[in-house]
Amino acid sequence: MQRWRVPLGFACAALFFLLARPRPLTLIVGAVIALPGLALRAWAVGCLRKNEALATDGPYAYTRNPLYLGSFLMGLGFTLAAGRLILGAVFGALFLGIYVPVMRVEATTLAELFGEHYRRYAKSVPLFLPRLSPYRDPAFERKKFDVGLYRRYREYRALLGLIAAWALLALRSFLFK
Repeated sequence: MQRWRVPLGFACAALFFLLARPRPLTLIVGAVIALPGLALRAWAVGCLRKNEALATDGPYAYTRNPLYLGSFLMGLGFTLAAGRLILGAVFGALFLGIYVPVMRVEATTLAELFGEHYRRYAKSVPLFLPRLSPYRDPAFERKKFDVGLYRRYREYRALLGLIAAWALLALRSFLFK
């Protein structure tokens, strides 16, 4: 499933565009949901040193999967912006079918890579929905957001994708009244 999540995401986006009936209000409501998701993804990637160190700072102090939570919020916002209730069911099924198994596989991989430190972290920090107070492990130094990681992992593509999606939805909204 891990290999299929991005191609399936693009296929779903195409389906959503075909079925979408956006209106100015749905575009605004969707943006209010999607933009915090985009910001969360940016914050998360700036705190992530893939396979080098266990990320427990920044948004990782609240949820083990802030990138997926951010993607969920962006997808939910896009779904709301599309203005069709049936698309919400499709989005929910796809998210549960693709991302929940991926999160579980990644948890197993992180447990193998980081051992007891990850197990302690996983006991304290929820898999998806965030906790209210940040997790802190005094045994590890806190790392700050690094804009270089944002560029390294090309997270700006999420911003460009969101702009393109909203532009297409807005165009569809005004062309097909």
